[in-house]
Amino acid sequence: MNKSKLRTAAEIGRLVRETRKAQGISQEQLAGVANTGVRFVSDLENGKPSIQVDKMIQVLEALGLGLYAMNRWEIK
Repeated sequence: MNKSKLRTAAEIGRLVRETRKAQGISQEQLAGVANTGVRFVSDLENGKPSIQVDKMIQVLEALGLGLYAMNRWEIK
């Protein structure tokens, strides 16, 4: 299992973009699968800091990614 320590909206966006491209799907296709708009996917990939968390989770799940929170002192 790959784990990435993400600290900023830009880092989350970069992960989403890289994963989407690696899977060979367009922003339009991802938006359809995640039940969001193309503009939202674009904003997320561009690191917009004020995105809706519930929609972000939908996009992550559509890409086969998960979101986990850990105590920062336990992260190695």
